[in-house]
Amino acid sequence: MIESLQHLPTASGSNGELASQFTDLAPPLTARQAAVEAARCLYCYDAPCMNACPTGIDVASFIKNIHDQNIDGAAYGILKANIFGGSCARVCPTEILCEDSCVRNNPAEREPVRIGLLQRYAIDHANFAGHPFERAPSTGKVIAVVGAGPAGLSCAHRLAMLGNDVVVYEGRSKAGGLNEYGIAKYKLPGDFAQQEVDFLLSIGGIHIEYGRKLGENLSLAELHTRYDAVFLGIGLAASRSLGLTGENALGLMAAVDYIAALRQATDLSTMPVPRRVIVIGAGNTAIDMAVQVKRLGAEDVTLVYRRGLESMSATGHEIEIAKANYVRIRTWASPLEVLLDDAGRVTGMRFEQTRMEEGRLVRTGGFLEIAADAVFKAIGQGMDDAGFNEPLAGELSREGDRIWIDNRFRTALPGIYAGGDCVAPGQDLTVQAVQHGKLAALSIHEDIQSKTEAAWPT
Repeated sequence: MIESLQHLPTASGSNGELASQFTDLAPPLTARQAAVEAARCLYCYDAPCMNACPTGIDVASFIKNIHDQNIDGAAYGILKANIFGGSCARVCPTEILCEDSCVRNNPAEREPVRIGLLQRYAIDHANFAGHPFERAPSTGKVIAVVGAGPAGLSCAHRLAMLGNDVVVYEGRSKAGGLNEYGIAKYKLPGDFAQQEVDFLLSIGGIHIEYGRKLGENLSLAELHTRYDAVFLGIGLAASRSLGLTGENALGLMAAVDYIAALRQATDLSTMPVPRRVIVIGAGNTAIDMAVQVKRLGAEDVTLVYRRGLESMSATGHEIEIAKANYVRIRTWASPLEVLLDDAGRVTGMRFEQTRMEEGRLVRTGGFLEIAADAVFKAIGQGMDDAGFNEPLAGELSREGDRIWIDNRFRTALPGIYAGGDCVAPGQDLTVQAVQHGKLAALSIHEDIQSKTEAAWPT
């Protein structure tokens, strides 16, 4: 919670000056640049870039449409496979997905076709008269979706396309999930996340109820009884604990909470900004946290990881962003103790140095202290067990933070489906969540239709 930092000074500079630090990370292509880049594509028949895309976007086809100046056609092809094509074009790690598989990605060519930027160009310049997809005739069925993140909204959109009505239950005051609350502000600047949600909802047939959360004011048993099917896209809402004394001290908080506050701030000059910062973690969220607090004015930012640089889950591209923003990365150091002043406020952390021995991470007995005014945890998210307190929710088969599903996204309870981070912890990819939602919607629709046909008298 951001209250943990209220004793710290606020950002130096006006809102406008600070906002200039959170413009697009990668400037969009101009029409000329898009034309030149599209011409580089070989339009492979068996395109490896398409196979590398979790949502199966026909990359060669949409790039060919850009080349032929059929921008609406390019955007339609993207959105047919991935309704979040706009945000995915901005936040997807294309360097390890489609662009990594591009046949141009070899030493002679020096770089792959810039697929992500071309996808963004197509979505940003599409000029549809209305929503590009029409709804099928009504099935008379109503499905509940819990969670208005990429998985839940992708599921809702596809169900609506197929003629179903959908009621989405969202715990927060806005839809969008991590796109709205958890992505670095320089990756999805402005109100793009909400514009994308509004576009998605314009297909019709989708109603969102805000402030509704499982385990608080929403019952899975009630949803199961009331609706024809239920899809759980609840993500992983609980921040993992370091397991150290002093973890609730002033100045220590989850990185995702600070990022959410930053993304929702109407005036960046009101954000508390520590002078010296420690970020604990090795993933893209840790990088997002470190870079953003540096851009807000923190003088010294150190990202600490208990293993080596090669084991970090953040992509090489993200690590380079951190370096470009003067984030110090300290590896082979495991958190040991939170250092506090007499008032119980963070003054730094003590770490024990580590190394690998015979494939195991071991402590060396060497110690390291880093001074800091605030420490941010970015060590992953876990399942919020509060939503599983009721008897029916307790019957869902779980494996740690993962809800068990079969290959058609069915849980152990008939009529209840799940997708996104709550079934595949650690993937942390918007594009993967979108695909889960889409495929789950197809399974839900087929299962409901099969039941209807079986019940119909012959």
